[in-house]
Amino acid sequence: MNIRLATSDDLPAVLALNEESVHFLSPLSGARLARLHEQAALHQVLEDQGQVLAFLLAFREGAAYDSVNYQWFAGRYARFLYIDRVVVSRRLQTQGAGSALYRHAFAWAAAKEVPWVTCEFDVEPPNPVSERFHAKFGFAEVGRQLVAGGMKTVSLQAARVPEQGTN
Repeated sequence: MNIRLATSDDLPAVLALNEESVHFLSPLSGARLARLHEQAALHQVLEDQGQVLAFLLAFREGAAYDSVNYQWFAGRYARFLYIDRVVVSRRLQTQGAGSALYRHAFAWAAAKEVPWVTCEFDVEPPNPVSERFHAKFGFAEVGRQLVAGGMKTVSLQAARVPEQGTN
């Protein structure tokens, strides 16, 4: 398996993966995904034998991203990498693909001297798998907010990026 930067050729596969996990994410159209791909600071895919099996989409401060969760962090952190979504194909879940993408994102942030990686996950309805996953990477809750017209509550999370060369 190989992690690499996403290209526009990957967008149909990314869109299909997003749809597979849309109950945990916001839906995406092809046009919106293309815009997000252009705005993203880091859009990486994990592939095996030419097939995209997972992706991570992240934004730096200063992006023109309209997500209320991204905007929450933008109002409170001067420098950060916001992981908007990470999706792993069902057939590859629990095999370390998400962890590999996160390790790569943290290494990328360290190389760019970005002090924080941020994200959110649902707490109402609960997503205990995501909560456990993020705890492994040192994420801690820094806030909560209602989203999706009050239908969901998210836990806003931040993790300190270790300096390059330290673990």
